[in-house]
Amino acid sequence: MSRPWRSVAILLFTTTLLVAGFAGDRLLAVSSETQSQFRLYTELLHVAHDEYGAEVPYRDLVYASIDGMLRTLDPHTNFLSPEDYQEMRDRQQASFYGIGILVSVRGGQLTVISPIEGTPAWRMGLQAGDVISTIEGEPTDTMDVNDAVSRLKGPRGTKVNVTITRSGLDDPIQLAITRDEIPQTTVRYAYMMTPDVGYIRLTDFARSTSDEMRDALDDLTSQGMTKLLLDLRSNGGGLLDQTVTVSSFFVPEETRIVETRGRIGDSQQTFFADGTHTPLDMPVVVLVNGGTASAAEILAGAIQDHDVGIVVGTPTWGKGLVQTVYNLSYGSGLALTTAKYYTPSGRLIQRDYSSFYDYYGRFEDGGPVQDVAIEEPGELPIDDDPEEFATDLGRKVFGGGGITPDVVIELPDGPSMLASLFARNAFFRFSVDYEAEHAIESPDWQPPPTLLDDFSAWVVGEGIANPEPLARMLEDERARNYTLRQVHSDIFNAAFGQEAAHQILALGDDQLQAALDEFENAIELLERRRQLTRQASLGDG
Repeated sequence: MSRPWRSVAILLFTTTLLVAGFAGDRLLAVSSETQSQFRLYTELLHVAHDEYGAEVPYRDLVYASIDGMLRTLDPHTNFLSPEDYQEMRDRQQASFYGIGILVSVRGGQLTVISPIEGTPAWRMGLQAGDVISTIEGEPTDTMDVNDAVSRLKGPRGTKVNVTITRSGLDDPIQLAITRDEIPQTTVRYAYMMTPDVGYIRLTDFARSTSDEMRDALDDLTSQGMTKLLLDLRSNGGGLLDQTVTVSSFFVPEETRIVETRGRIGDSQQTFFADGTHTPLDMPVVVLVNGGTASAAEILAGAIQDHDVGIVVGTPTWGKGLVQTVYNLSYGSGLALTTAKYYTPSGRLIQRDYSSFYDYYGRFEDGGPVQDVAIEEPGELPIDDDPEEFATDLGRKVFGGGGITPDVVIELPDGPSMLASLFARNAFFRFSVDYEAEHAIESPDWQPPPTLLDDFSAWVVGEGIANPEPLARMLEDERARNYTLRQVHSDIFNAAFGQEAAHQILALGDDQLQAALDEFENAIELLERRRQLTRQASLGDG
């Protein structure tokens, strides 16, 4: 492996000389300086490899120098190793081949959070709470989640051998699971929150997202949906073409969705709603937070600028740099910033990144946010002076990075001891054992009055918490309700799957419940939008 990487710098150097030789005196003058810089680089590379006090592969040195170079550009231009490049491509596909489970490291163990219905893991009987102790005979306790998942994936029809340990069973279970196609779901949840309010949680934008959104909207409409709550919290973005198509479900035909502006001609593009889908024409509330980024910000910005929905939550990440991905040698890639995203009203989505520390160092709700404070929903931030823009109806919106919600709804912190219980995997472990013992069969099941006492006794018995501080925490009504709801949710996850679990958690999600109160504003906004459309239609006539 060392020889190809040693030759990378030499190859670059030689290419520069050849190009210079054909390009004439002007380029020769430039390449003369470039030549000396390449000579310095290759000299450094050889000295570091040959003389450093420990063995360092050429690959590591080359990768480190690439990362250092790209860091001088912007936070989102990235070199993709062959492994990272393949992972990125897998995420953007509509499906992959594997066994079909959601996993996480819980308490230092690779744990099944939920099998995906209809997949090989589901058919083989894997359950929430199962610990995958080995994959192909190799212990998983030293693997991170990405490493483990990559080992579980593989060509369709091939087998992967895993060892499962399950609570209540003395002996481990040996399974040979045949890999099959696993759909990548980006519409994570879609269900009716109330008789007229549909809820959709969109986690990212991949090849199948627009089809998933169409199916979810059709299904919810058939169930009586007349209002939509679209949850984009912690949606990190994805494919631009899918974002444009999804936006067409909401904004009027032929209206602008996003504009890209860059240094070269090809980077100047404007994307419009092309009439692929008929806009919903119903009250929409969009929920965002500091983890809402990139493509998700394009969607939220288009909905806000065209006044087809109310945006609520906390300010978004502010990631508006367009990455073009280039194929490089050895299966690697380069995600290079070539332009910036602007909303229909002309707002730049990208937040200032002159300080990388500030850009990455301040997190709230899953990501860094703007340094703003809103006195009242929709008013100008009092501690900043961002540029003002106007929506189609003339409402004020602000530039300066990210999407500032129309209504700011903070997510309050829970008691500190709850974080400790999560860190020790207490809710999940107790709930898996409880569901296995009681065999919950109906989604109408409600927690019995003794459930909190059972949970407290289990936590103390497992040595996770001392009885006195636990009892003091549960004296607080909010902490008691939160604990009961989390246990209830994890029990439903084990019994019925993640969507059923999410419906329980949603009842205690303060941001989500507050968002439901904004439909009156969304209804008023929609009527004003309809009037504007009627006026425009009369003007055209």
